[in-house]
Amino acid sequence: MVDWFTQVEVGPGVIRVGEPHVNELLSANLWWLRGTDRDIVIDAGLGVVALRQAVPGMFARDPLVLLTHAHLDHVGGASEFVDRAAHRAEAQVLAAGVPASLYGADLYDKLGIDAAGEPVPDLLLDALPDPGYDPTAYRVEPMALSRVLDDGDRVDLGGRELTVLHLPGHTPGSIALFEERTGTLYSGDVVYEGWLIDNLPNSDVAAYRRSMEFLADLDVAVVHPGHGDSFDRTRLRQLAAAYLSRTA
Repeated sequence: MVDWFTQVEVGPGVIRVGEPHVNELLSANLWWLRGTDRDIVIDAGLGVVALRQAVPGMFARDPLVLLTHAHLDHVGGASEFVDRAAHRAEAQVLAAGVPASLYGADLYDKLGIDAAGEPVPDLLLDALPDPGYDPTAYRVEPMALSRVLDDGDRVDLGGRELTVLHLPGHTPGSIALFEERTGTLYSGDVVYEGWLIDNLPNSDVAAYRRSMEFLADLDVAVVHPGHGDSFDRTRLRQLAAAYLSRTA
């Protein structure tokens, strides 16, 4: 069986979990935060391999999973968690079942993405987790939330507290989580190194611009994004300025 997940401790009580065999389009970060009272996991990956099976320690203290938005690469494993939270604007999509496929053309069609002549990847995995795995059977099942989040809500782990920032644009209910004590921002897909996707059917460029204007002024020390590597405040401001210039 393939080692599906990587785990890297990036700070005290903060573990980055990745899926290296997933195409870069869907290869998202999970952030596992350990508090004194309980653990929190920010986003849940693609759901191709069960987290409970591959990363059993993640579930030792009944963790809450915080979903930054309702896309398959961030919520595919969320059904494994008893306690799930997301912004109220994403609840309906999650309850209906998030559009999902491991095949590029099929996924683009389900998400309403126009490839604009660019090559579309076939299978969005470069390995199968085991020889018997059937990618055509992949689904993200409908799920209910145990808690709906709004801007300004606080999530307390014990010794570590996160503030919910509602930053729409990528999706209506996109959120980031901000640990003010350390200046750490968990940004989901609001901002990361790379082309920021704002052309999905439920994306909103005007809202995205307001979100980026907000982030440009936020006093952060480090950003842990939904995709790719972490970066500092200087790079955050550069990325925000680049998006605002591109969409002016």
